[in-house]
Amino acid sequence: MIYGVSFDTPEENKAFAEKFSFNFPLLCDTSREVGMAYGACADPTAPNAQRIGVVIDPEGKVKEYVPKANASTYPQEVLGRL
Repeated sequence: MIYGVSFDTPEENKAFAEKFSFNFPLLCDTSREVGMAYGACADPTAPNAQRIGVVIDPEGKVKEYVPKANASTYPQEVLGRL
């Protein structure tokens, strides 16, 4: 399953996903814990996260880490490889 993670609120994520016709859910990381843990930001007060790509296997192990992922193409690229 593909998910996007954002620092935005549920309402902001819903509007953003609808605007760009995302076919995957956006999860809210308003505490920035996930973003900090995976290196999407170095500062918990940063207004935005960097666009990274992470593939996690069913056992919870990171299988791929892309420090600068293109949000519009990365999900399809990953699905093509899996």
